[in-house]
Amino acid sequence: MGKSFAEKVLGRAAGIEVSAGDVVTVQPDFCMCHENAASVYKTFQAIGTKKVWDSSRIVIILDHTVPASTEAYADIHRMIRELVVEQGIEHFYDLHHRGGICHQIMCQEGYAAPGLIIIGTDSHTCTQGAMGAFATGIGRGEMAAVWAAGQIWLKVPASMKITLKGSFQPGVCAKDLILKIIGDVKSDGADYMSIEFHGECIEDMSISERMTLCNMAVEMGAKNAVCRPDERVDISLQGRTKSTNYQKIWADSDARYAAELFYNLDEIEPAVSKPHRVDNYAKASQLVGTKIDQAFIGTCTNARIEDLRIAADILKGHRVAVRTIVNPASYKVYRQAVEEGIVQTLLDAGCTINHPGCGPCLGVSGGVLGDGEVCISTGNRNFRGRMGSRNSFIYLGSPMTAAYSALYGEIRDPREVFIG
Repeated sequence: MGKSFAEKVLGRAAGIEVSAGDVVTVQPDFCMCHENAASVYKTFQAIGTKKVWDSSRIVIILDHTVPASTEAYADIHRMIRELVVEQGIEHFYDLHHRGGICHQIMCQEGYAAPGLIIIGTDSHTCTQGAMGAFATGIGRGEMAAVWAAGQIWLKVPASMKITLKGSFQPGVCAKDLILKIIGDVKSDGADYMSIEFHGECIEDMSISERMTLCNMAVEMGAKNAVCRPDERVDISLQGRTKSTNYQKIWADSDARYAAELFYNLDEIEPAVSKPHRVDNYAKASQLVGTKIDQAFIGTCTNARIEDLRIAADILKGHRVAVRTIVNPASYKVYRQAVEEGIVQTLLDAGCTINHPGCGPCLGVSGGVLGDGEVCISTGNRNFRGRMGSRNSFIYLGSPMTAAYSALYGEIRDPREVFIG
């Protein structure tokens, strides 16, 4: 019997042959933190170790509230800058031209690469599986221990194989697919599983689309998610790979899976996740007319240049009917959007452009919701109170759905744009 992706990657790192359910001790290639690095460092200091095991393996990216929105966050940023100097952390992304959302930076700047093991103190670290890495979120206490010892134990996850065929119809994209999958699998249907996305159509998807798929795997309980590394990944990483340990790894054709799902992309429709659960799936066509107060295009799920292009194409020559907030995924994305005229188009349409970062997604700055307000967001979570008031309502959708809905002040089916 062949091996799954997770079995092969973790077995390679442990130096032994492993199967699902085995427990292995491995050394991560990179350890990623954002603002919670301050909390990690406090626990690290309590352990009593003076220096981190390998400062070149630690990546710290300020992104959750940049610039600092409160005195408390300003103090957290100050503490992180101090620890970066004290520990000699070379991979630090502050509030400057190289910054952005942590998962975007990890893929964009060459940290995530095929066959690498990446751990991060953020549940959406699984995003980096789009580059062929085994990437997973861990707790702050666990990260402090890794900083000290340079190792972590992991149970080899069972795997779920999701095979895709066909192609998206106009008005439909990867976000609609993953919302449909989560609606089918439910929030706990893939608990501690390694999700593998298979099918020739994956090769036709951009890195951005693959990141969207992998990003939201945690919303069905997955440990990690991955797409097969191919030429697109090679091109993306050319001249930027931060580790020499990378290796293209993929599941064997006769690997054993705990579950298998099949989807025809031709049958996927624009999707919306209704409050207050990500697996509360509905077709956008079923919610047409639902009033909104805000549209948000951003987050680690959908704020890349392709997403901003989509929004600009829909909004060009029109004016939004509700406040519409855009957060580019990184400064590189922001700069490219400026150069392509996307930012000008969005501004002309009445959008507000925020600094690259998370901001509104977790309700800390740049677009917090008040009591009773309704938002259509391109984010990955719509839990009660996620974007501000616990009495607000968040609907999740694609950049196409969010932009098109912004024009009408209500949820709309973006396929209307392509009719006729």
